[in-house]
Amino acid sequence: MNVWAWMWGVPGVVRGLREQDVAKDPIAQFAAWFAYARRARIHQPHACAIATCDADRPSSRMVLLKGFDERGFVFYTNYESRKGRELESNPRAAMLFFWSELHRQVRIEGPLARVTREESEAYFHTRPRGSQLGAWASLQSRPLDSRETLIRREREFEQKFAGQPVPLPPYWGGFRLTPERMEFWQGRRYRLHDRLVYQRTADGWDITRLFP
Repeated sequence: MNVWAWMWGVPGVVRGLREQDVAKDPIAQFAAWFAYARRARIHQPHACAIATCDADRPSSRMVLLKGFDERGFVFYTNYESRKGRELESNPRAAMLFFWSELHRQVRIEGPLARVTREESEAYFHTRPRGSQLGAWASLQSRPLDSRETLIRREREFEQKFAGQPVPLPPYWGGFRLTPERMEFWQGRRYRLHDRLVYQRTADGWDITRLFP
């Protein structure tokens, strides 16, 4: 199939992203796009890149969004990992969702803070037991001499917690990014894309259109 013929069938590529069609609140707009991405059976629509920065250099990696509401966007990690350490020293980040099949991306920027221990506990115990053990076995971001060492550590914790629930590690939990700026990008023909930016203000949100 001709690529342009296929693109005519993708929502937004022809109609575009119009101010009169979007929600006044970016969380509601994200919820609508996220729901559409799920209905479209995008592989892992909750996968996103998180960019952090220490005093010297930025870094980014993929994480999985585990929840969002009017308070912000939540993901989980080892607090002693590189991103965890960077977020403790510089608690601001940028989050990027890219759904290529829909020609859509969402950029989210703002401060972060740890979620409550109770929230981390609740989420941790929804994970498969193997993933819970993995959180204990992995000294995330630290040098590892061999994969055999990792497997050995996993087996040691499997034996340690045999016959009982796996507790939440003290160094593991969630972060919530509170958006101050959100950009919705809709691909259009000839790279004349639509970009609408929501900027938080004292009274709510301002919406601005940007050149592509």
